[in-house]
Formats: sequence, C-alpha cells, structure tokens
Amino acid sequence: MKNKNTMPRTAKKGTLLRIFKFIMKYYKEYLAVVFICLVISAVASSVSSLFINQFITYIGEGLEIYAESGKDAALAVLMPKVTRAVLFLAGIYLAGLICNFTWTRLMTYVTQGTLRNIRNTLFANMQKLPIKYFDTHPHGDIMSYYTNDTETLRQLISESIPSLISSGLIVLVLLSIMLYFSVWLTLVVLVGAAAMIIVTKTVGGRSAKHFVKQQRSLGEEEGYIEEMMNGQKVVKVFCHEEACKKDFDAINEQLFRDTREAHKFANILMPILGNIGNILYVLVVFVGGALIVGGNVQNLSLSGMAFGVAIVVPFINMTRQFAMNVNQASQHVNSIAMAMAGASRIFTLMDEVPEADEGYVTLVNAAYDENGNIRESAERTGMWAWKHPHTADGSVTYTPLCGDVRMFNVDFGYVPEKTVLHDITLYAEPGQKVAFVGATGAGKTTITNLINRFYDIADGKIRYDGININKIKKADLRRSLGIVLQDTNLFTGTVMDNIRYGKLDATDEEVYAAAKLANAHDFITRLPEGYNTMLKGNGANLSQGQRQLISIARAAVADPPVMILDEATSSIDTRTEALVQKGMDSLMKGRTVFVIVHRLSTVRNSDVIMVLEHGRIIERGSHEKLISEKGKYYQLYTGAFELE
Repeated sequence: MKNKNTMPRTAKKGTLLRIFKFIMKYYKEYLAVVFICLVISAVASSVSSLFINQFITYIGEGLEIYAESGKDAALAVLMPKVTRAVLFLAGIYLAGLICNFTWTRLMTYVTQGTLRNIRNTLFANMQKLPIKYFDTHPHGDIMSYYTNDTETLRQLISESIPSLISSGLIVLVLLSIMLYFSVWLTLVVLVGAAAMIIVTKTVGGRSAKHFVKQQRSLGEEEGYIEEMMNGQKVVKVFCHEEACKKDFDAINEQLFRDTREAHKFANILMPILGNIGNILYVLVVFVGGALIVGGNVQNLSLSGMAFGVAIVVPFINMTRQFAMNVNQASQHVNSIAMAMAGASRIFTLMDEVPEADEGYVTLVNAAYDENGNIRESAERTGMWAWKHPHTADGSVTYTPLCGDVRMFNVDFGYVPEKTVLHDITLYAEPGQKVAFVGATGAGKTTITNLINRFYDIADGKIRYDGININKIKKADLRRSLGIVLQDTNLFTGTVMDNIRYGKLDATDEEVYAAAKLANAHDFITRLPEGYNTMLKGNGANLSQGQRQLISIARAAVADPPVMILDEATSSIDTRTEALVQKGMDSLMKGRTVFVIVHRLSTVRNSDVIMVLEHGRIIERGSHEKLISEKGKYYQLYTGAFELE
C-alpha cells in the first residue's frame, strides 16, 4: 500500500468559518432570505408565551366581571379580546409556516449547489497537483474526499446549521421575553444554560477528535478496497483471499473503534442535557411557586407585574421550550463534529500546494516571414516554435521546435536524503532514437519523468532545443512530448474518443491514420461498432495488446517531435509485437525517441543505447559498439547476465 495520508488530530480551527465563507461566496442573497425567514420563524414559535400571559390576564378580568355583572357581561368583554389575540396568534403562526417552507426549499438549493462547487473546486485543484502527490497518496483515500467527506457537509449545511441558528434565535427571543417577565426566574434559567454549555463543550470536544480519526480510517479502508479490486486477479492467483480478509478485518476494526469512540461521547450528550432541562424545569416551578407564596418579594422586570400565576405559568412553558431547543441543537453535535472532520480533510486537499511552474517560454504556431525569419502565426501551419521573451530588452525570439534534448550532470532523488540518479549526462539530437537498458530500479523511467518535468532535478541542467526546461511552461513542454506507458489507461468513451485524447481537435481522418500507423486499424474495424465501440472499465472488453495499440495510436495522433516509449510493447505478444514494431518504426521516423525496454531485440536499431546501473550510466553507444566492448550490454544481450 502507499503511504497514508496524514491528517491533523483534530479539525483545524476556523473550519466552520471557512465553510460559511465558501457558502457566502456563491449564495449570499439566498442566505440573507434564509436568515430573515429563520428570525420570523423563531419569533413565531416563541411568542405563544406572551399570549399565555394575556389569556391568563383575560381570564382573571373575566372572572372579576362575572362576579360583579354576570356571565353575559363577562363574555361581552372577554370574547373580542380573545378573538383578536387568537387571530393575531394564528397570523403569526401562518407567517412562521410560510417562512419555514421558504427557508427549507432555499437551503436544499444552497446545499446541493455548495456540494457541487466543493467537488468542482476539489477536482480543479487536483488537476494542478504534481504527480508526486498521487504517487504518495492512496487513490481510494483521494476518492473518499469526493464521497464520504463531501457527504458529511450535506447534513451540516441543510439541517445542522439552520437548526443551530433557529434554536439560537429562539433562545434569544425566549430570554428577552423572560427578562420582560422576571429577572429572578431568568437568572435561574441562565444557571441551567451555563451548565448545558459547559457539558456540551466538554463532551462535544472529546468527540470531535474521534470523528477526525473516523474519517481518516474510512479513507484508509476505501483505499484498501480500491487496491484489492485492482489486484483481485493477483489475489486469487496466489490464493491470498484469507490473508487479505485478515488485513481488511484489522482496518475495519480500527474504523469500528474510531466510530464507536466518536459516537460514544456524542450520544451521551443529549440524555445529559435532557436531565439538566428537567432539573431546570423543576427549579423554575419551585422558585416561581416560592416567590408567589412569599408575596413580599419585589419582582424585577420590564413588565412591572408582580409575581403571580400569569408570570410563572408562561415562564414554565418558556423553560420547557428553552431546554427543548438546547436539546435539539445537541442532536446535531454528531453531524457537526463529523462535518468538521470531513471539511478539515477537504480543505487540506484544497490547500495542497499546486505544481510550481515558473516557466515563461511558450509553444506557438509559427511560420517564416518574407525575410526568412520565424514569426508567430495565428493559423495552424504545422510548424511550431518556442516563443522566448527576454525581460532585459523586451525582445522576443523564436526557436524552432526540433526535439533536441540534452542533460548535463543531472542528480535527482524522489526524497532529498536518497539520490537515485547520479551525474546523468546525455545528448539526444533531433530524430535520434535513444534506448535505456538496465535492471528494475536502475533509473530508466526516472529519466523520462524528468524530461516531462513530473519531477524537478536536484542539480544539473536539462535543455530542450537549447532552452533550459525550467524556463518552459510545463503545459507547453508536455504538449511537445508524446508518451506510451507500460500500464495502459483508457477512459470511458468510444475508441475514437480514446485515440483523439492525444489531440482533441483531431479529425476523423487523422484518427484513422494514427490507428493505421500503430497497426490498430484492423482490429478496431472488427469491433462490434468499429471506432464507435464504447469502452468501459479501462477497456475491459479489449485484450491487453489491443489496449496498448490504442495507447500507441493516441500518441501517434498527437504527432509530437519527442516520443517516450516506456516498455510500450511489453504487454503485447510476439506476433503482435512484430506488427506494432513496424508501425512504431514509422511513428519514430523523424522524431527524437526515448525507449525503455527489457527485450533487447527491440533496441538494435537505436542510435544510442545507454546501460544504467544504480542510477548511473555505465555504458553508451550503438549496438555494434557495445557488443564489441563485451561489457554489461554484451552480457545482457548474449544471456550471460539477465535483467532483474
């Protein structure tokens, strides 16, 4: 397995604020409407306590009138007041209902839109990351960013955040009404609120770090599953099913432990808060009753009312509503902690340093002017040149794209403490075929990775048509190179689409010509729908050799001046290889070609053969020259020594 992705032990501070900023960037107006609706909903759900106070007051007035003037007089005074109060309350509840419907509909759009934008941002940023990132991070774990981690944000945005805001607003409105009725009883409620906050912070803080571990373990498990799916044939060939199951059980057990610890703390929070709410309810009843019985205690309030049933009864109702909203908010602790862990991972990927590119030399269409000088052309001429601006005098020079690649005393290591290439010097002139021969790990593929600038050298220089490749923009550099790898990568789409991947604006005729050049045309025409045959699962409906032929055709349609063939024919049988080699010879004609091979029979016609050992070039020359020297190449070619 590849190295695990390292994550912080707890979600980074400011993660929630960053989520808000990300949402506000695209949906500021929607959130403004949502907030207004939440305020109206909070007020609508809280004002019932005021009406309870009014109803009790009206009933008291009615009883007094009834005692003095009888039933009809009491009803005549009481009914209009009650009717107005009921209608007003119904109007408020109706407004709250409309606002609830509005904000839930808007948040559905905001939630899904935000998730879409996050995935777009993640993918766009991922395209800018260097190859090293994908070489050192499990692919399944990277996939987990787009699935599990992004999904944790859905409930946070659509439910948890609105619920927290709504509960917070209701609590503020309730506290305002409480202060209006009684300062003493409000202080009792505030003591209970302080206890709830302390418990929430203590228990919620403990669960947060475990949710981070859970998300990390989940990504590791997905990485392992992805690895096993890709290697299922190897697993079955070597009968390692039980061993793989044990490894998976260990990873799954770790995920179980992390999830259990995360939810253990989060799930005990609501019962604790529920009991605090019940105790608070009893305290309010006790204190309110004691104040009523006492009779001589001054009630501090904005209303100016003395302690009585008209104050204590609505206060009891508000206390229950207060505790209920705090409990409701606590129910989202799990999703909030999980979302913070997922968001922390997402922002970690977003914050990965993009591939550095300080190049300023670009590749442009070119043509000769009337004086025979190379100039940039707005039209496709088939001629390419490097456009090299000079900051010293503001001039611009154009260098024809020829494919002259040279390395001077290059040292390189994938990690600083371990050098894998030592003092590599080579010259590949336009049209030359350079072959690299050596054991696995000798540094053959590493050299081609440096030409592409998938990695940057530690020391030395690489020049392309006389220009230091560090000055060339990476996209333009790679556009001038074609590559066929040992491992084929085909994409979901037609055969035509996969070949055209090498040149997106290629015509059908250019695709056919490239396929014929790679000797792929015959087998493609025998497919059920020819070039329109749909490929899925990396071309699972094709043989390995056929997939490789399409890869070669894809490189051919790009028509680059420099071609890199990394074991390009290693997966092709001997008969197919003979056909492909013929097409490859045509493909390589007039190009600078770097070939990495294990079958030495395919390098005899190379202009230069370089033998590598432990990251050093130990022999170089033509086939005949190296055979005559009877060194390592001679031993390899005659079978006296075999490649590992």
